[in-house]
Amino acid sequence: MTHWDAIVIGAGAAGMMCAFEAGRRGKRVLLLDHGEKPGRKILISGGGRANFTNTGTTAANYLSENPHFAKSALARFTPRDMIALVEKHGLRYHEKTLGQQFFDNSARELVTLLERECGDAGVITRCGVSILSVSKDGDDFVVESSQGTERARALVIATGGLSIPKLGATGFGYNLARQFGHSIIDTRAALVPLVFLPEDRDAWCDLTGTSAEVVVKVDAPSNKRNVKVPAFREKALITHRGLSGPAILQISSYWRPGQNISLDLAPGQEVFTPITQHNTPRDLSMLRAALRTALSQRLADRWLRLNEERIRFTNQALIEMEKELHAWAVRPAGDEGYEKAEVTAGGVDTNELNASTMESKRAPGLYFIGEVVDVTGWLGGYNFQWAWASAVAAGRSL
Repeated sequence: MTHWDAIVIGAGAAGMMCAFEAGRRGKRVLLLDHGEKPGRKILISGGGRANFTNTGTTAANYLSENPHFAKSALARFTPRDMIALVEKHGLRYHEKTLGQQFFDNSARELVTLLERECGDAGVITRCGVSILSVSKDGDDFVVESSQGTERARALVIATGGLSIPKLGATGFGYNLARQFGHSIIDTRAALVPLVFLPEDRDAWCDLTGTSAEVVVKVDAPSNKRNVKVPAFREKALITHRGLSGPAILQISSYWRPGQNISLDLAPGQEVFTPITQHNTPRDLSMLRAALRTALSQRLADRWLRLNEERIRFTNQALIEMEKELHAWAVRPAGDEGYEKAEVTAGGVDTNELNASTMESKRAPGLYFIGEVVDVTGWLGGYNFQWAWASAVAAGRSL
């Protein structure tokens, strides 16, 4: 049995970052993961190119029961700091849109970067390790695993959430948090496609692959604190079961079962109201031509066909149609679940963690970082930035 300064469980983005940050400071660090290789979820991120940060990151880009919790860590390790690390390794990257930073080549470069930093910092990494039990013995944590027993003064949980179970996601981190007296904010799938009710599926899903730029919002407050939910202007995509695309993934993190979402199908455009200003003959072909200026032909024609029985050509009717076009109400039947979710919302209650160090207030020496914590970012590199920032906060305090 070896005695370590710190044991980090979870060799993903947060775990590797925390391990080498501590190792750089002379700490003896053991990094464990139940997967056969580190960084498996990193490899599929950003379409295989790893959207590794976002230059516009602020605490406002995160969901949490405590919306201020993320501020401290985010301020101490910024997107600029992460970009500097990438540049140190000579890796090429680019900004895709809205501050999103991607590698030019492959997400594999990010995993390699983290592995090299761990190696240079003297971190011992062991993969394919099953954790059998964790206990406290005096000031030490005792980790019993399939490869033996280890002790450490500090234990860092970086095991992520429940999203994408095929890559090995489990509830280990939440269960361990409960073991040491922590509360868990209810978890749910986030950044996840939404599923239509049967009647909407019949009406729309033969248009799978059709997309439009929309503004989407939740029609009602999504939480007991009545926190204002943002609207997102990005692409929405019709799938074989419902809706996806960046706009839908974003709003899914705020949506709750039983709520409607509202989609503006022609943001910033007037489609039907200009017709009221002309005395030319009005018919369905005129409406179709007008709508095709805002939407793809297939989507425009379907929208008109589904509303055909209610179409009238009076000025008032055209004004009402304009309103409906900018507020298509959809009540999702549900979402695609953790299998398709990019992240897990909810997690270890931040009121029980030190915001500067990520250390437990209930069990000294125990730390929680990354996705396992109740801090969930928007789509676009924000969750990676939280992984880096929370990992550095913990790594520097070990």
